[in-house]
Amino acid sequence: MTKSPFGSIVCIAAIFCAAIAAPAYAQTFSTIHLFNGADARSPDSSLIQGTDGNFYGVSRRGGPEGSGSVFKVSPSGQSVPLHQFCLTSGCPDGYSPVGALVQASNGNFYGTTFNGGTGTHCPLFTGGCGTIFEVTSKGHFSTIYNFCSQVNCTDGAYPEGGLIQGVNGNLYGTTAGYTTAPPCVGVSMTGCGSIFEITPAGKFTTLHVFCSQTNCADGYGPFAGLTLANDGNFYGVTVYGGANLQGVAFKLTPQGSLTTFYNFCSRTNCIDGSQPNNALLQSPDGNFYGITLAGGSPRCGGGCGTVFKLSTTGQIANLYNFCPAPGCADGFFPRGLALGSDGNLYGTTPYGGAENYGVIFETTPARQFTSSYSFCTAPNCTDGGAPLAAPFQATNGVFYGTASAGGAPPQGSGVAYSWDMGLSPFVAAQFNFGKVGQIVTILGDNLNGTTSVTFNGVPALFKVGGASYIKALVPAGASTGKIQVTTPSGTLNSNVAFQVLP
Repeated sequence: MTKSPFGSIVCIAAIFCAAIAAPAYAQTFSTIHLFNGADARSPDSSLIQGTDGNFYGVSRRGGPEGSGSVFKVSPSGQSVPLHQFCLTSGCPDGYSPVGALVQASNGNFYGTTFNGGTGTHCPLFTGGCGTIFEVTSKGHFSTIYNFCSQVNCTDGAYPEGGLIQGVNGNLYGTTAGYTTAPPCVGVSMTGCGSIFEITPAGKFTTLHVFCSQTNCADGYGPFAGLTLANDGNFYGVTVYGGANLQGVAFKLTPQGSLTTFYNFCSRTNCIDGSQPNNALLQSPDGNFYGITLAGGSPRCGGGCGTVFKLSTTGQIANLYNFCPAPGCADGFFPRGLALGSDGNLYGTTPYGGAENYGVIFETTPARQFTSSYSFCTAPNCTDGGAPLAAPFQATNGVFYGTASAGGAPPQGSGVAYSWDMGLSPFVAAQFNFGKVGQIVTILGDNLNGTTSVTFNGVPALFKVGGASYIKALVPAGASTGKIQVTTPSGTLNSNVAFQVLP
């Protein structure tokens, strides 16, 4: 039977459709939800875990107007749309959300739309150049900012990357286009992008305008979101610009001072990669991991993409170059990367693999690479295809993600999947930083009956909010280290160290 991402369902159950066995250890791939277009279509961003134990995400398309949605999906696969965009003339609420959501410390979710809104200075789309929105787990929705609200769009436009929350409780993100930096004129028809800060109440500040340095030495086109590192600074990448015009890695202080610390394509034939397109991941040793869309192996013309390790001083090491041999069974053009609790890296490509519908891959810091699952190997692609975002690891140890194609008929609106590598459950602070006396939300599973919470060995006051989260007070005397939670069924450790701030 010919496989197609728009095929019909042939599984008896719509929830668990595909399974594989890896050569080294047991792993299981399962389709947990088949999107039907009404709830979501073509999801191309990562899911996140909420305090209620459900997963939350966005889709660029879907809903009554085909303009995208915010949805909730349970671990067992029940999906509920929380907001469907552009149901009002002019799309004042925005449309085409792209970046992953963030659940802020107030419990609400925040995200962005690439288009729509009421920004009156958007030069290309009269419907607006994007928005920042807030939505609750019950679906109460509000727009807190409209891009291109300022003359000449000095506040930026077209946000693609997800938001993050900073130490001060404010939200930080990037826009892929617009601002009035003079060097950008003639470089990009949609502008060069910016970094911004916004309070949950909607007070907006532009922190940096890209291409504001001579010859765009600071890069332009930041399509990915930021990473808050353990030194208190923000780190990120741009797809274009820099010394070699193929993107940069940068550091931004909370005050808005930006410096670049690596120019991609610095090595012959761009073997170090070019056009980094995903948020950086910081490892416990302080280094960063990331992916590039191009560069590396020359088989794809301009390169098939890389996985890299990068120090804050600009020392880069290639962990893997995609498509080194004919057939590209390992995938190519990677689009997502996640750091697992075992210290290994897990990601996706939308192309390559057994059916050329993409793969899930794993690589260790020691460069041991495995192409672990090929999409569209289930009949009629009920396992999905063309994943455009990284899987994320939930506190039960299982990875969850989305694929933008495949799934249910008639057009294959995409799927949500789980990928069980046999990794142990853990707990995770919703934000891995905090000061003594600050209340921290700790996510987990089966937390009812918890008897103890410690921060690097120091006991903390806590309150169990339910089976999926705990509120704990960072105790006096605590230092940076793992969080440990003792439950009736055993002891759970945090997947990463919690940083105690001065």
